[in-house]
Amino acid sequence: MTYPDADKIKSIISDAKKIVVIQADNPDGDSLGSALALEHILADLNKEPFLYCAVDMPTYLRYLSGWDRVSPELPKEFDASIIVDASTMTLFEHLNDASRKKLAGKPCIILDHHEIVENLVPFAGVSINDHKRASTGELIYLLAKQLKWPLSQAAGEFICASILGDTQGLTNQLASAETYRVMAELINNGLNRPKLEELRREYSKMPPEIFRYKAELIKRTELAIDGKLAYVSVPQAEINQYSPLYNPAPLVQGDMLQTAGVEVAIVFKVYDDGKITGAIRCNSNAPVAASLAEYIGGGGHAFASGFKVTDGRGLSDVKKDCLFKLTELLAKSESSND
Repeated sequence: MTYPDADKIKSIISDAKKIVVIQADNPDGDSLGSALALEHILADLNKEPFLYCAVDMPTYLRYLSGWDRVSPELPKEFDASIIVDASTMTLFEHLNDASRKKLAGKPCIILDHHEIVENLVPFAGVSINDHKRASTGELIYLLAKQLKWPLSQAAGEFICASILGDTQGLTNQLASAETYRVMAELINNGLNRPKLEELRREYSKMPPEIFRYKAELIKRTELAIDGKLAYVSVPQAEINQYSPLYNPAPLVQGDMLQTAGVEVAIVFKVYDDGKITGAIRCNSNAPVAASLAEYIGGGGHAFASGFKVTDGRGLSDVKKDCLFKLTELLAKSESSND
């Protein structure tokens, strides 16, 4: 795999000294793993990487050494920026006008892999959005090889974490033959995947209050479309109380998708200002997440997507819209599988 814009990216990086690596307001295993991998790659290129994300890293991601180097403030001075795992301004609510203007005044690169994207970042000078890649980390690995950038063992560990994050441990259909080849090369280069998995499991352990809250979410979960959809809503008060400890969506969606008959899981978050967000995850037989998110107002890829509603629609209306479109998408998916 070769990227036509690779030389443009190489030129921007060569001319820059201090480079900001930016994650969106919804950091996950892919975004943090990609950011940390780039931090090592850029440092090995004798650059000064600076990691930025407007929100705190979720507790379950803190097994990745270096998460605490991510700052909620942009540096006063920098020469270029790289946005990882995001191509839409919708995911950068916390960027004020001054920060956007600062980023727009310097070269900006986007490295992403989401299939459907709305409201593109207007100040990005170079963008690679390769939706055939399982994760942004996989894209970074291939780009680094093309540009002959250094790929240390530490960078490889973070690339592995990003791949495992978006492929649900190499279990969904995002993992292609190329993904397995990348993983094999990382292991040949010294990656200790069992150790990484042990760390992930240790940091994924939930406090007792989160264990009880998970039970509440499961109890509140509703089924629809003949049991093919499982969904639950989370109000602002619970977001405030529990999100600092564990994001409610990944807390419960795995169990939803392990329920017999369920093909799609949605966690709605309902905010006091009227905003509603939705995290969509799908099993391998129902690659409909991106299309559903696009219909409601968002984007992503086939098995993991999200949307944000700020047009005044209430939760009941958003649910109706999801049910309507998802019924159509699942019917089409089933007919294509026959």
